[in-house]
Amino acid sequence: MEERRSGNGVTNHHEMLTGPPFYLPEFEKSYRYIIDEYEVEPKEIGIFIPCAVRKPYSSSPSHQLIRMIISQVLDPDQYHIVVFGTCGIVPSELEEMYPYAHYRYVLGRCNDDAIRRDFLRIETERVSGYLRKTEGTYRYRVGYCLGLFREALLMGSRESGVPIDLLLPTRERITRVIEEEECTFQEGSLSMDVYLGEFCDRLIELRNSIRGSRQKGVIR
Repeated sequence: MEERRSGNGVTNHHEMLTGPPFYLPEFEKSYRYIIDEYEVEPKEIGIFIPCAVRKPYSSSPSHQLIRMIISQVLDPDQYHIVVFGTCGIVPSELEEMYPYAHYRYVLGRCNDDAIRRDFLRIETERVSGYLRKTEGTYRYRVGYCLGLFREALLMGSRESGVPIDLLLPTRERITRVIEEEECTFQEGSLSMDVYLGEFCDRLIELRNSIRGSRQKGVIR
């Protein structure tokens, strides 16, 4: 098995991991590194998006669409993308660190209720830990997610006491997709135009609200 050292001293192994990654010790070790050692650069907005099947995450078509919208609305020095889900939770700049670029798992295809419950419990704890760590890092937090990922983000927020200021898609939009669209997954995909359009519109509203607060001299 080939190994290489990343800039932060963590060994990157070129080995593809399989099975539910949230059980694996490699992911707990990497999570502890992020919580206990890694310094997250402060940004005005933290944007939380789900992990993807394609690695690194930024190469996936859905992440490219999401990132394109974010970059069109916000200045680069204004936001920080955080990836979460079956991987745990990881600052996007660490996406190539082992084991985050070296596993393949799709929770949406899992029908085992026990595994899904375990994911929700483990991911809630990891989201909560990251939110507590970064409570003073972001002024605003945006979540763009569906299904169990969305549930874990909400539960992690409640457990940590750190709010998600803007959670998208809105429940009204999700309900409309369930009722009107025929999708592989009940709530559809985050790469659907109906979701991306709302994401863009609400990011613009947030950006304009921040600008308005600055002009009025209001500091949150």
